[in-house]
Amino acid sequence: MADSDTQQILGRRHLSRRDLLFKAGEGISGLALAYLLNCETLLAADKETACSATTDAQTPVSPRPTHFPSRAKSVISLFMSGGVSHVDTFDPKPMLEKFHGQPLEGKGRIRVRQGYPGPLMRSPFGFRQFGENGIYVSNLFPHVAGIVDEIAFVRSCQGRSNDHVLAHYEWNTGSLRMGFPSVGSWVTYGLGTENQSLPAFVVIYDPRGGPFSGPTNWSSGFLPAAYQGTVFRSSGDPVLDLNPPADVTPEQQRARLDHLAMLNDEHAKKNPGSTELAARIASYELAYRMQGCAPDAVDISGESEETKALYGLNDPVTEPFGKQCLLARRLIERGVRFIQLYNGALLQQDIDT
Repeated sequence: MADSDTQQILGRRHLSRRDLLFKAGEGISGLALAYLLNCETLLAADKETACSATTDAQTPVSPRPTHFPSRAKSVISLFMSGGVSHVDTFDPKPMLEKFHGQPLEGKGRIRVRQGYPGPLMRSPFGFRQFGENGIYVSNLFPHVAGIVDEIAFVRSCQGRSNDHVLAHYEWNTGSLRMGFPSVGSWVTYGLGTENQSLPAFVVIYDPRGGPFSGPTNWSSGFLPAAYQGTVFRSSGDPVLDLNPPADVTPEQQRARLDHLAMLNDEHAKKNPGSTELAARIASYELAYRMQGCAPDAVDISGESEETKALYGLNDPVTEPFGKQCLLARRLIERGVRFIQLYNGALLQQDIDT
């Protein structure tokens, strides 16, 4: 064995006095820096502050600068699968009033792809104009009518399919075909997120179950897999299997994760370009950080009774959806970039019929 190899091996096992003093000095200076930062209240004082902080390490969802300054910092998208029709809410159709009760035949270029529909039907709800812009609002929404000038109505949207699954694809990805990135994936791909201890893109389920076509609604498509949505449930444990077994200490868990990261890193070097593998590696560390932050984020017990009432938690009819909205607000407050909230689930009775 060459002398240089021997010195290299010995150098790994032993420290010279100079190296020992130098490394010890680094530790003492670190303690001094921590003391000074604490005196200036620049250290994370509590769990909530620590969970809202960013990390210096670059991750796939590290925050990125925008091309233009923007007022909006995050998005909550409410998706009501099978929700109330536009002709019953903010888009009255005078022709439906005119032809109410008459058959479809001879009423223009109308194609029916499924079944044999009955006669035309007008909306059973009345409409009035509200606000400076004279927006029509049905009597379903008396409270919305008072803030109608604060809402943006987009009337140019059109769907190319009346099939539930394809319509879900089109709304969430812009395409009738599966395999394209969802809007939440695009937003987090372009902007990242401020909080590295919670997912950048969160999907909140309806307590009754998931929507038509399931996870393809929040898929990352051809973008790296790290940008797909993470499902939070609005009842029970929001994130399944997040906490380690009771007999595993934090030190044991950290050691296991470090060993797993080493093995995954070696595997990743042999398989460059595998976004699924990269996302899986990142997910382990994110899950570890979420153990300290997610329980606080999803715990609504500390909210005031007034706030709970505003979200409809005191009414069994509105409570499930209110919990979803309250959970979305709490996650947004903690730096999550994009929330996709689903209401309306594919139930067994829907399948049977």
